[in-house]
Amino acid sequence: MRRPSTGPVVAAATGANARGWFGLPVQRWRQLTQAGFFILFILAPVFDIFRLDLNLKHFILFGFNWTLGLDGFSTGQITAGQAAANIVLRGFLPLLAIGGTLIFASWKWGRLYCGWLCPHFSVVETINQTLRRAIGKQSLWDPEPLPARNPDGSETSRDAIWWCAVMPLVIGFAMLWATVLLTYLLPPFEIYGNLWHRSLTRNQTIFLSAGSLAFFVEFMFARHLFCRYGCAVGLFQSLAWMGNDKAMVVGFERERAKDCSNCYSACDHVCPMRLNPRNVKRLMFACVQCGQCVDACEQTQADNPAGSLLHWVHETRAESEAALNGSTARTIQISLLRDGTANQNSQKDV
Repeated sequence: MRRPSTGPVVAAATGANARGWFGLPVQRWRQLTQAGFFILFILAPVFDIFRLDLNLKHFILFGFNWTLGLDGFSTGQITAGQAAANIVLRGFLPLLAIGGTLIFASWKWGRLYCGWLCPHFSVVETINQTLRRAIGKQSLWDPEPLPARNPDGSETSRDAIWWCAVMPLVIGFAMLWATVLLTYLLPPFEIYGNLWHRSLTRNQTIFLSAGSLAFFVEFMFARHLFCRYGCAVGLFQSLAWMGNDKAMVVGFERERAKDCSNCYSACDHVCPMRLNPRNVKRLMFACVQCGQCVDACEQTQADNPAGSLLHWVHETRAESEAALNGSTARTIQISLLRDGTANQNSQKDV
């Protein structure tokens, strides 16, 4: 009788931490790219790399005014055809290039921007880890505390004293986010100067107060929900990724599911999006391709000669993973476990 497909067939891992360029661990590279983009996010308005100046009523890009060039049309200096060409060349094509690049990268590799660059997600992960030290959970809404054990064998014990770090972090990030967003709309030196001299205008005060409060609520109570359902950039990346069955995805060796019995579900516990990485692709819609589940599996299965059970897969192997639905995957897994138990019992009888 032909055994049903078990999803991607992948090579066994070595048990070592995944390495990237120059021998640095993949997670170290991810931290560096996140830190670099976070700094760029804060400094881009200051150095006029990119911002929308509401006083000037146009964008500024790398120090130059980025307009649609329509002023000449109102004064009769350019024709309607030239104005239309300016809209296409200066407006539509740049947006298409930026959006197309993001969508193509997502279609091929998933939500890489979210997991590797997004400054909001780096804040999410920072709060996750600090909150875990305070209450043992990465989210206030997790039903149970996480195990103190980490995949590398170390332990993270919880202590309420860490609330003294959680609250300042959340408040600080909320105020920073509101301030930085305002510098994208008004001259940065005006905003920072007014803050320093405590001379904010009424509208600036309202914006910073309301923004800080909104970001505090989001960072404290709904940061994962925002990343999953509220962020348009993340949503379009997920839709593009789900539209390509051959896109890079974390594949699970379901035929070896019994090897998970000696693990404490480390891959589930490390996921910053609070997903279950062993699920099929359609149930991993919000995956940000951070790879922490893959590293956790490699660490916990380091002594397993067959290697880890989670791997990055793509093309044909990813297509077989994407073809599975939840019920089919569970049926395959149960069937394989029963076959394995039956084989073990028959060997014992012999």
